[in-house]
Amino acid sequence: MGFVDPYFDDKIGDLRNLLGATSSEELKALEPQIVFANEIELESAGIARTSDFAELLSIHGQLFKGVYDWAGKIRTVDIKKNADGTEFFLPVSKINTAADYVFTELAKEQHLKALPIAEFVKRLAHHYDQLNYIHPFREGNGRAQRVFWGRVAKDAGYLINWDLIVGSENDEASRAASEQMDVSKLKAMFAKIIRAVG
Repeated sequence: MGFVDPYFDDKIGDLRNLLGATSSEELKALEPQIVFANEIELESAGIARTSDFAELLSIHGQLFKGVYDWAGKIRTVDIKKNADGTEFFLPVSKINTAADYVFTELAKEQHLKALPIAEFVKRLAHHYDQLNYIHPFREGNGRAQRVFWGRVAKDAGYLINWDLIVGSENDEASRAASEQMDVSKLKAMFAKIIRAVG
């Protein structure tokens, strides 16, 4: 017997969900609308700005509440991007240990506060790559990360305008960092979309 993904609903050909979607197409149409509405409520949700794993889990839980019953919960299966030649993200068994390390390192750097913009971009690219490789959720990692790093950046005096890039650009930069140990594309991406507040 082959691998069975506990998150997958064979009846709709996509992830099991709380939206009552009866097809993959319906889920893909409904999910972004709910996530967008949930994101608007994010600041009033009272999620503590702790810049740690607990904050990321809470952000994911807020974004995907009412969409997935596993919103805000660490994945229980190993996953990889649905593209040719991609490698698996971090194994499930190592997520908590790796997250402890990544967020401890971020804290040692005072959550990137008081850095000039060039250094902020460089260190953000490094930490973004580290967290992206963990990919702690079955779905929604990128969206939760964008909100998380946006909050870290704001607290450090910077704004990230994610609208200036397309998903494929982020995917390519992230893949180069993860699989080739080359963060230059991530640094170039962040240099383009980050500006100082004010």
